[in-house]
Amino acid sequence: MSIHPSANIHPSSVIEDGAVIGENCHIGPFCLVGPDVVLGAGVVLKSHVVVSGDTIIGDETVIFQFSSIGAIPQDLKYDGEPTKLIVGKRNRIREYVTMNLGTVGGGGVTRVGDDNLLMASAHVAHDVQIGNRVILVNSVAVAGHCVIDDDVIIGGLSGIHQWVRIGQGAIIGALSMVTGDVLPHALVQGPRAELDGLNLVGLKRRGVARDDINQLRAAFQMLKQGDGSFKERAARLHEDFDSDYVARMVAFVMGDSDRGFLTPK
Repeated sequence: MSIHPSANIHPSSVIEDGAVIGENCHIGPFCLVGPDVVLGAGVVLKSHVVVSGDTIIGDETVIFQFSSIGAIPQDLKYDGEPTKLIVGKRNRIREYVTMNLGTVGGGGVTRVGDDNLLMASAHVAHDVQIGNRVILVNSVAVAGHCVIDDDVIIGGLSGIHQWVRIGQGAIIGALSMVTGDVLPHALVQGPRAELDGLNLVGLKRRGVARDDINQLRAAFQMLKQGDGSFKERAARLHEDFDSDYVARMVAFVMGDSDRGFLTPK
């Protein structure tokens, strides 16, 4: 066990032998930190938090009460193989959030980036890859092997089907069931979610130039209409636009997809 002298640990909490507790960590009452856990500098466990498994929690991340971080995957194929959970810096993980280790078949690592907000009762399953500045609203369930890029917002009580990719800057409306890949900067909503436009509000809030927004809107319209398959229409966008945002959208569509795409109405 390695506990930095500046760490503040409530006497009712259990820190198992082997755990590494960084400087200025604060561990509140009735927490359990497992033997293979590493807490970075300034990590806060509010109370009644369980961090287990081979788990790394990045600097200044705050985990609220009754969260379970680093438990084994909810996957019947898992047989105790050594896998990991890596959580980045400055995340806010609210009450009752669950985050699981990876599986060998999915690459072995569940990974969450920096500056994310996971609201109460959100679930991050095995082998999920989450970028930076992502918001999972209350009771969002992200199934195994999903990839969620930077700046995504997923509305409350939504479910993301396993193997789905959600592109940068997309927004998912509340109560949506997402069963296919979501384009970057797209707006998706509905009980069986459909692609319903672009996340124009999010683009404007991030200060994206008007010309880029206009090119994205025109590119989106071309994806909705025209000859050929969805991927063929996307490939032709290279010829008509010079925006980096359109280029990233094209790269996303041309990438590997296990679930297919939600396509424009």
